[in-house]
Amino acid sequence: MSTGRLVAGIGIRPGTEAADILACLDEALAIAGLAGAATPRFATLASRAAEAGMVAAAAARSAELVAVPDEALKGFEAACATRSTRIAALYGVGSVAEAAALAAAGPGGELVQPRIATGRVPCALARTTT
Repeated sequence: MSTGRLVAGIGIRPGTEAADILACLDEALAIAGLAGAATPRFATLASRAAEAGMVAAAAARSAELVAVPDEALKGFEAACATRSTRIAALYGVGSVAEAAALAAAGPGGELVQPRIATGRVPCALARTTT
């Protein structure tokens, strides 16, 4: 596995609280065997990046918040490990969380934890190559 930085791809619905986002992220890290690891970059849909809960969650972890345009997600469909029919119909990709994490990880980024969901928050982890 690469030694690059972790990126958390997070899909949220409007009004999602920071505590719910962080709980899902912490669970994803634990499942991946990375409990307590720093996640210096959060990625989500551009339309959700200004949500108060997302901004607060990123600030709580001192993470850069990357707004991924819907169109940019589609290039990562083949790399997604999970698929939601509803999300695919809306965004053209099986998992917003996975595609956003991979998009923000940059070229050569790798998925290290497929999407999990806790409550109304899906989260996936990717790693940058550098």
